[in-house]
Amino acid sequence: MMEPMRSLWNLGNNQDQRQLDIGIIGGTGLDDPDILEGRTEKYVDTPYGKPSDALILGKIKNVDCVLLARHGRHHTIMPSNVNYRANIWALKQENCSHVLVTTACGSLREEIQPGDLVMIDQFIDRTTKRHYTLYDGQCSTLSGVCHIPMAEPFCTKTREVLTEIAKKLELQCHSKGTVITIEGPRFSSRAESLMFRSWGADVINMTTVPEVSVDKVLKTLKENANKATSILLTAIPQIASMEWTDTLHILKTTVQCSVMLPKH
Repeated sequence: MMEPMRSLWNLGNNQDQRQLDIGIIGGTGLDDPDILEGRTEKYVDTPYGKPSDALILGKIKNVDCVLLARHGRHHTIMPSNVNYRANIWALKQENCSHVLVTTACGSLREEIQPGDLVMIDQFIDRTTKRHYTLYDGQCSTLSGVCHIPMAEPFCTKTREVLTEIAKKLELQCHSKGTVITIEGPRFSSRAESLMFRSWGADVINMTTVPEVSVDKVLKTLKENANKATSILLTAIPQIASMEWTDTLHILKTTVQCSVMLPKH
């Protein structure tokens, strides 16, 4: 199991100074709405279709949060079929300034044991069937082509908060790591996993080497969901209390400067 986060994306929102709303995309093992207080369900649509499930709106220690189950609450959507663009758009519509994401992974390194948490800082994308951008001409409010920088895909500032809290909770945590994402739904072969490790990947979505039984995987998922919940319940109020204006402004400017508008 790993604990990556995606935060502080901006698609043209002018509200740089406002109360922070936190989006949570729960992966396998962490999509339990009980972590939210005063929760309500909200079904939405987006220019890219419907998100994976209803948005669950509520609070964590008085911080407004929006929870979305990536695979649907009954885990009926396989990874290749997740409507990632609709999910992100839906959270954007709810004015989420941060998105904290969890996903189940397998280890490619002996030092990363089952049950460890990894705060991902890099990725290698080996998927082939998924849409890669919101800027594809389908949505009139996102005209042009966005060549977004991806050297640092995850927010360092938020990763530091999550890592610090994991250590305070005495959870086994790795402060950085590279995840390689494969298409699935099949697991990778041992030969493929060894190749991915030679590329520098530390964890992989949907596989473990050496192979383990399904029972052990499910046991680890349950244990790590509890760990991730403990981190989120502590981290979200701390994130909400921090100053993010400059960071949000820098990211907004980066997006605006990365879009090549069509010629008229």
